[in-house]
Amino acid sequence: MSETRRQIRAHVRANAGIHFNELVRESTYAPGQIQYHVRRLIDADELVREELYGQTHYYPPQYDEWERAALALFRRETTREIVLLLIERGSSRPAAVADELDIARSTLEYHLDNLVECDIVEKEYGERNRVTLSLSRPDRTAPLLSEISPTVPDRLVDRFTRLVDGLLENPVDSE
Repeated sequence: MSETRRQIRAHVRANAGIHFNELVRESTYAPGQIQYHVRRLIDADELVREELYGQTHYYPPQYDEWERAALALFRRETTREIVLLLIERGSSRPAAVADELDIARSTLEYHLDNLVECDIVEKEYGERNRVTLSLSRPDRTAPLLSEISPTVPDRLVDRFTRLVDGLLENPVDSE
């Protein structure tokens, strides 16, 4: 195995779920070089490639399908904050989560849709259809969450989305 390939493999192992653009930004190699070596690593079963939530992510092969999807989601700052809040508080109502994180309900619902689809969060409906949020797999979620820290570009996208959603929910009067 070439030194370039070893370095790329080591970087993906240290940053499971890294997406292609971030891999390029964090390396000294050209995008074409990374594509070539990543393809070889995938062919040798040294890496796994997944298209998740609009980006291509790379993982060491030991992560299962649920873990790969969870890691991709945890790279988003807002999603990460929602999950952290549920770890700290346990079950919570959506309004309390949105208020605590100071995000629009539409932003919360966007992230919850992905979290529910991935079986990280459960929405339980009680009397009068009141929704309670809880973690589906708290024993697996917390350790996995600790492996990821959102990148600066990911945080900027999340913050821009929050800003736009906040403006749409609370339009400024033109008077």
